[in-house]
Amino acid sequence: MKFPHLLFFALLSTAISCNSNTEEKHESQKEILADQMETHLKTEVLDKWYPMSMDTVDGGFLSNFSFDFKPGEKQEKMIVTQSRQVWTNSKASLKYPEIDYYKTGAKHGYEFLRDKMWDSENGGFYWLVDKQGNQTGDPMKTAYGNAFGIFALAAYYDASGDKSVLEFAKEAFYWLDKHAHDSINGGYYQHLDPEGTTISRPTSTPSTSDLGYKDQNSSIHILEAFTKLYQVWPDPLVKDRLEEMLLLIRDQIVTNKGNLTLFLYPDWSPVTFVDSTEEVILAHHNLDHVSFGHDVETGFLMIEASEVLGWENDTTTHRIAKKMIDHALDNGWDENVGGFYDEGYYFQDGFRITHDTKNWWAQAEGMNALLLMAELYPNDPHDYYSKFEKLWNYTDTYLIDHENGDWYSGGLDKQPNLKTVGKGNIWKGIYHHYRSLDHCIVRLREMSEHAE
Repeated sequence: MKFPHLLFFALLSTAISCNSNTEEKHESQKEILADQMETHLKTEVLDKWYPMSMDTVDGGFLSNFSFDFKPGEKQEKMIVTQSRQVWTNSKASLKYPEIDYYKTGAKHGYEFLRDKMWDSENGGFYWLVDKQGNQTGDPMKTAYGNAFGIFALAAYYDASGDKSVLEFAKEAFYWLDKHAHDSINGGYYQHLDPEGTTISRPTSTPSTSDLGYKDQNSSIHILEAFTKLYQVWPDPLVKDRLEEMLLLIRDQIVTNKGNLTLFLYPDWSPVTFVDSTEEVILAHHNLDHVSFGHDVETGFLMIEASEVLGWENDTTTHRIAKKMIDHALDNGWDENVGGFYDEGYYFQDGFRITHDTKNWWAQAEGMNALLLMAELYPNDPHDYYSKFEKLWNYTDTYLIDHENGDWYSGGLDKQPNLKTVGKGNIWKGIYHHYRSLDHCIVRLREMSEHAE
């Protein structure tokens, strides 16, 4: 009579042991994956960019590089790229304090922002300068560019502790707030003249131009910049503006479907061509489409802002962020090999993908967002963790150049010609994939530890 009980306990013991081994294997796989990603970050990303990209002749950072990381002849310097390089070096100097040239690079880049890219006469950051730092091209300033300047200054102050950097960050914030903040409808105007006056939209403006519109991209990166600034300078006005931007993005710019409205009128009503012909819609796709990369990025940025603000049990922000990432998975995810497509549109006869390419930054933001969702909602039917693994495998196969380093600008499964296209330009640097890899490495290790 005892045999059945002994058999039961033996089987139970075996089952527990197998389950335990499965869990240990699963968690060890997270550690292995974190190690793999960190090796890639160090050797195939950071080591390729630094210290080589530091412009030791004219200051700041070189932007243009060939596919095999040879500097290009033309080297313009844009506020967004330069700021992102300062931010990356500042973050890397904290992550890898034993490597001196990240500290050197952060200081080097900061001095270029201060001495060359800041308009000492009128205030605000120039949009574009030449290699030597001379203002060039369109003298217009943007809220988007100035937001990245603030973002970089806050990060460099966090890394250096230099009080003069914080004072500069305050000056940049006050300039942007004075000149671009909309005291009536909230948020920030995007386009400013050299003196900081808001540029309206003349009736003669081409319909495909974004001049005079507000937009999601500047809004989400103002949110990001103020999130970082508030962490190092918990000023009441910064808090007010951060809260304002979070609510504006969450409750007005995100549509009921779960995607961002790309461009908006000053009162935040959407710019849309949905009632036009398909020909007109496609001709204006730069102003009106579903951008899956921005959607998944915004989901993360909203949760980050909510946490920095200390909003406890913020179920609304989490619900909307999850909705955005779910929408991207449901409508813009390649089930075959993985990856988020670039663009789609809700035509009157239904939704369809309009650009099935997969740019590098959207995949980087996608990995970060999916792993965050996997941590927050481990049992969700979307199975975020398996999607994250699939996206990393896609990235490793189609985006990472294991021969020459860094990432192609788009997935080779869709654009094989990008294999020999430059690795760097004023719009393609290191910020998106550095942030994603850094966050994923940390989160994978934390998830593994918490499961022990």
